[in-house]
Amino acid sequence: MASVQWHSRTRKYESELHMCRLEVLAVEFSEYHPLKAITVTDSKSRRGGRKGSTSSSSSSSSSVAPDPLSSMLDGTDPLSLFAAVSETPTLPHSISAGELGRKRKEKEEEVGSDFEPWSSKRGEILSRFTTTEKLSINLFMGSDKSKASSPSSAVSEKVRTRLEELDDLEEGSQRELLNLSQQDYVNRIEELNQSLKEAWGSDQKVKALKIVIQCRKKKILHQNFVCQCSKLLSDTSVIQFYPSKFVLITDILDTFGGLVYDRIWSMCADPHPLPESFSADDVNDTAKETCLNWFFKIASIRELVPRLYVEAALLKCNRFLTKSGIQETLQRLTAMIRGIGDPLVAVYARVYLCRVGMEVAPHLKDSLNKNFFDLLASFRQVHGESVQNLLVLQRVEIPIYLTLYSPAIHWILQCVAHRAPEVLLTEMMDRCKKLGNNALLLNSVMWAFRAEFVATRATDFIGMIKDCDEAGFPKHLLFASLGRSLSVADPPESERLSILNEAWKVITKVRSPRDYINCAEIWVEFTCRHFTKREVNTVLADIIKHITPDRAFEDAYPQLQSVIKKILTYFHDFSGLFSMEKFLPFLDMFQKDSVRVEVCKSIMEVFIKHQQEPTRDPVILNALLHICKTMHDSVNALMLDDEKRALSLLINGFIRMVSFGRDFEQQLSFCVEARATFCNLEPVIIQLIHTVNQLAMETRHVMKGNHSRKTAAFVRACAAYSFITIPSLTSIFSRLNLYLLSGQVALANQCLSQADAFLKAAVSLLPEVPRTISIEGKQRSSEPFLLDFINNFLSTLLVVPDHPEQGVLYLVRGLLNMVQDYTWEDNSDTKIRVYISALPLLAAMGQESYLYTIPKVDSNETLYGGDPKFIAEINKLCETLISQVLDHLKGLGRDEGVRRQGSLAFSLSGCLLAHGDLRNNKLNQLVVNLWNLSHKHGFCDTRTSVRTLEYIKHQAQQADMSHLSDVTARLSLQSRA
Repeated sequence: MASVQWHSRTRKYESELHMCRLEVLAVEFSEYHPLKAITVTDSKSRRGGRKGSTSSSSSSSSSVAPDPLSSMLDGTDPLSLFAAVSETPTLPHSISAGELGRKRKEKEEEVGSDFEPWSSKRGEILSRFTTTEKLSINLFMGSDKSKASSPSSAVSEKVRTRLEELDDLEEGSQRELLNLSQQDYVNRIEELNQSLKEAWGSDQKVKALKIVIQCRKKKILHQNFVCQCSKLLSDTSVIQFYPSKFVLITDILDTFGGLVYDRIWSMCADPHPLPESFSADDVNDTAKETCLNWFFKIASIRELVPRLYVEAALLKCNRFLTKSGIQETLQRLTAMIRGIGDPLVAVYARVYLCRVGMEVAPHLKDSLNKNFFDLLASFRQVHGESVQNLLVLQRVEIPIYLTLYSPAIHWILQCVAHRAPEVLLTEMMDRCKKLGNNALLLNSVMWAFRAEFVATRATDFIGMIKDCDEAGFPKHLLFASLGRSLSVADPPESERLSILNEAWKVITKVRSPRDYINCAEIWVEFTCRHFTKREVNTVLADIIKHITPDRAFEDAYPQLQSVIKKILTYFHDFSGLFSMEKFLPFLDMFQKDSVRVEVCKSIMEVFIKHQQEPTRDPVILNALLHICKTMHDSVNALMLDDEKRALSLLINGFIRMVSFGRDFEQQLSFCVEARATFCNLEPVIIQLIHTVNQLAMETRHVMKGNHSRKTAAFVRACAAYSFITIPSLTSIFSRLNLYLLSGQVALANQCLSQADAFLKAAVSLLPEVPRTISIEGKQRSSEPFLLDFINNFLSTLLVVPDHPEQGVLYLVRGLLNMVQDYTWEDNSDTKIRVYISALPLLAAMGQESYLYTIPKVDSNETLYGGDPKFIAEINKLCETLISQVLDHLKGLGRDEGVRRQGSLAFSLSGCLLAHGDLRNNKLNQLVVNLWNLSHKHGFCDTRTSVRTLEYIKHQAQQADMSHLSDVTARLSLQSRA
């Protein structure tokens, strides 16, 4: 092995580059598209029966099966095709009502995405209207008297039993639960809902109807009566809980109504299911009779409230009977609600009727309007004697009582105002004026109607708000509702300033800091949308004045954060923003660390997104340095890596936007200050080093042709900055890569001594590389990263001139010595791969003209000028490396490492083929031996081997490479037996 004599082949880089260029072909774009369906031509040969007959071929063009991309162009995709195939019209008679309900897609008139559904309000009501008082409820337990009738029972007996079940409300079928907490009450209602589904599933329809009726009944003991039932939705004994009770009870009604509808629908599926838009004429007699029976049972309920609610729950079933049944029922039920004496019970009954009306027939606006007008007519009852006595009894104040109406009125008005013409708002405003501008109704009107309609009448609404009585509903809440509309829609331009002044006159007089900031936060957006920073600064000053006393801002952080976000939404001139007198004092109110950091992050995110050009504005720089320092100072040992990374990204975004133009010294001074400020965030320090290196390169380009002493001194200062800063990093690979990068920058700027120092520092750091490193919380081997770095380092060494005092190839030798002494993993081939990677570098160093050079830097090609002694040193070092590789290969042959042996042998043979002078017989034979060794056990990639052989044959056609023909003749592809 030691007798191997290395000689690098002479390279002609320009001619090789020319040969490697791809052939340019014209493409007809009118016929070509990357997503166009692929068409193949299938040629089939038909052989004749006679000997010597010529074979004819026929070409047939056939489109292959469409791929997903080409299918999308045709408007089809595999999932759509699958769905179309799977939709079969078969409907077995045994299908259940629930399954049928899930499968059918009834085509109702869509309410629209601009209508807020009830489901979005449900959770808000349950969380808002709570109580600590004890509640009671009656549970239907079922009667033990009912027994299953035998098949021989007479029809009359069956009917009589059903009627008895309907009227049977004896003591044994009910259980009253007292002293329930709110959560217990909710759990019991859920039990009732589940019992309803179970009763329905076991075909106990009458029992299910009892549950629906009795879920609104409460047993009351009274003289001369054994049992008298009242209704839960008629019970206002715990009045603060009534809206939540309404939500829970109507959930059961919705379940009941859906079960009945699905049951009748399933009866219409024989022999074919109903069309999506069916009429009463499409319904068979059996289904109609069943539907009528349900309504007859409901009519037998004596109490008004349960009868009204149950019939409303089955409103949709009127479709099975008559075309106009839904409309007639809505009108009748609307009139029935007028008989409910309690205004709170009545208004929520209207809510439920409007709710089911919008779901079933949203086009029937008459019933919605009548419900609202009836509400206005009955609203005077709120101040009646009976209501006042109830409030005194329950110790509830009138403002609290009025809030119970808020969800109901909001919902009814939302239904009325949905896609309503603008003239309806005028009518509503006139009716509110006739009622003395009732604040609660006026508030709901502003909530319900389109913001554009409200904005055009903003001045009129302000006048109405002024005339409202503030005793029951504070005016600042009305201005808050108006502000919500004006934050998304613009009032007339001539009225905007007067609107802001009138609103702020009321807002600034609010004494409660909580009420004040809730209202002011809404009007900040209106101010930002239509006014300048002068008006915004005035608003901020007023907020500071109200929120600072008694540290009230500590309870208003969410609202204060919202104010900041709204300002940042409309003001992207950060010089003007930070020069605003009250902006930075406003930020000082965020004294809770976590909140202050979030606010700083939001400011930086907007700055990075909207700052288009680099800045040197001192106002911006000082403010953002303070903000970034606030984020940096929040870093502690408990902070997650992801949080640190997020903060670093924001700070790095700021650093990249700082530019002092050609004032390079000022830019370097900024980096020095930033290094001291952000020392705890390593990604920021890395960014600063990159910035300084980029600064050094910009200096070189700007001062090109005028490389003065001042410029050289500045570049050396940049190198000193990097050399001092890099050791502070904890990531060893960050240090290695930055040493290499800084060395390359120093070389590009002809600072050879600085470049030498960086590269030597990188080499001396190699022994400190650990065998494993942490990547995303997992330990990984460091060898792949180390190999990648060394390969990059080797490519740089080509242009680095030898130091006159250090000897020939001192950096290359130093690197290889470190590689030799490094403690590699057991069964690792990385060291040998480094040796193989060093061979192309040494071969390139032996050329008369290097592949690449750095302007104004004399590489070894100039220093040595092809000196035979220099070439001999290169060849000697190559022979040593090859010997080390071959010794390693022999060791693998004795172990179980034949796969590794084949891979390394193939890599070395490829390297020798590309860079060695194969006219040397010994080197020629070594290449053949290595090739055969790599294919000996069949682990070599056949495709790569074939392409390598083809390339060698192509090279052998050149005049000066004809000796490769002999090599290719002896290279064969072998496979494992």
